[in-house]
Amino acid sequence: MILYPAIDLKDGQCVRLLRGEMAAATVFNDDPAAQALAFEAAGCEWIHLVDLNGAFAGAPVNAAAVEVILGAIKVPAQLGGGIRDMATIERWLAKGLARVILGTVAVENPALVREAARAFPGQVAVGIDARGGKVATKGWAEETGVEVTDLARSFEDAGVAAIIYTDILRDGVMQGPNVEATAALANAVRIPVIASGGVSSLADLIALKSCGAPLDGAISGRALYDGAIDLTEALAVVKS
Repeated sequence: MILYPAIDLKDGQCVRLLRGEMAAATVFNDDPAAQALAFEAAGCEWIHLVDLNGAFAGAPVNAAAVEVILGAIKVPAQLGGGIRDMATIERWLAKGLARVILGTVAVENPALVREAARAFPGQVAVGIDARGGKVATKGWAEETGVEVTDLARSFEDAGVAAIIYTDILRDGVMQGPNVEATAALANAVRIPVIASGGVSSLADLIALKSCGAPLDGAISGRALYDGAIDLTEALAVVKS
């Protein structure tokens, strides 16, 4: 299992939100590239990036910060937030991004996900953000009636590299991930699943590793910044 440290970008700074609320942002670092380098130096194999402003705007907003990060690190990075057309996908991958994460368009324009996955094998992931088992879009601001598992299964034959599943109500509150729902999703589809939202302790990582489903990885943000998770110990746990 891979540990993906999260760098959420708002107004060019590295922040964490509380349950996806932009008004409840805590700034942890005003130099996102330095933060990415610190994660890389600690032994992280991937970096998870989110353009929070972009998720609401529907187009990249923190592109400058992302580009500086990509220029600084050697490990691969994945990015979500505001990526909603083929031109943006192509542009990010050309700039050195290893994987784009498509969230809102997975609901609103699934044909784009399929087209992108065909054009860029292994470089397109689907981000499924859920509140109460229902998918939310546009930076978690709009709720749909779409069931998480139904959306995931609809891309089984599309060739997407991974599904990043976030339980919104667990995100940033340091109360643990929704292990049961994550495991159920991972067991329902053949696509690799990455857990996100609420991963706040070594016990959480151990619970995800032993959840009875073959998870590809777990994303953690606030707990790494707050020191609730020791990164060296966490990397040892996920690699064991």
